[in-house]
Amino acid sequence: MASVTEPHRRAPQRRDPAPSRLAYRLHRMWLRPLWRRLVRLGLPAFLLAMVVGLWLSDEHRRAALNEGIAGLVDKVQSRDEFMVRMMTIEGASPAVDKALRAMLPVDLPASSFDIDLTALRLQVMALDAVETVELRIRPGGILSAQVTERVPALLWRHTRGIDILDAGGHRVASVTSRDMRGDLPLIAGQGADLAAPEAMELIDAAGPILPRLRGLVRRGERRWDIVLDRGQRIMLPEEGGLLAFQRLLARYREDDLLGRDVAAVDLRDPSQIVIRLGIDAQNTIRAARGLPLLAADGSLLPDDQQPGGDKAKDRG
Repeated sequence: MASVTEPHRRAPQRRDPAPSRLAYRLHRMWLRPLWRRLVRLGLPAFLLAMVVGLWLSDEHRRAALNEGIAGLVDKVQSRDEFMVRMMTIEGASPAVDKALRAMLPVDLPASSFDIDLTALRLQVMALDAVETVELRIRPGGILSAQVTERVPALLWRHTRGIDILDAGGHRVASVTSRDMRGDLPLIAGQGADLAAPEAMELIDAAGPILPRLRGLVRRGERRWDIVLDRGQRIMLPEEGGLLAFQRLLARYREDDLLGRDVAAVDLRDPSQIVIRLGIDAQNTIRAARGLPLLAADGSLLPDDQQPGGDKAKDRG
């Protein structure tokens, strides 16, 4: 009896534990932080942006969204706690008060969101009379303005008229005549406003001759002439004008130089003082020397007005 052989059975194949090439590359990419962020954050963000973009691609949806946002913003800004109902101004003259209220960009009551304090402050600072201003919105819907105005110190006469300046030379206002502010000293000449601080120092140093001071004239935008009553003039140097003026005042206290018949005192040369006598003093000297007398303008008097002129004429 022949033996029956069992069919040959194949041995099961063992699975290769090594990953496939694709799986290996994907695994290596996932180990990179950039790829993980891209999948976790970038992909959802892209999908969200795509959905939003598709939704906003419709014009009617965009208009409805804009109207809704505008209505929400307006509703918030119009709340009572954000409304400004009145404005208070402290430290301002009536003219500045009126100008400041006219500069307010909106009519009260208005939302505080509609009032740009920075822009409003820059507009107020453009007013010549205003030196500083502090703006803030106080509780209760009050817009408070604390104004510090410039203090008038000088009158500046120039080719266009007369301006009021502060001690720093900044314009405050204009006047039509000096009589409107007769309490202020006068300066004149091109560039006098730029040298206003120096002019204030000279005026403060005038001391004993201050009641006689009529004004200061800027010469060539370089130096000052001090004009006193009786037409007297003190010509100061370009440099060290205050010191030269103080030395002259010391001499004035000693021998009353400016109280005499002196037309001008020239201090432009630091090494010497040049004095120009008045017409009366010059005629006194000329008469003593037997010279013809001078008229007020410096020219010679006619013969018939010279001393002894009538007698000489009669003899002729």
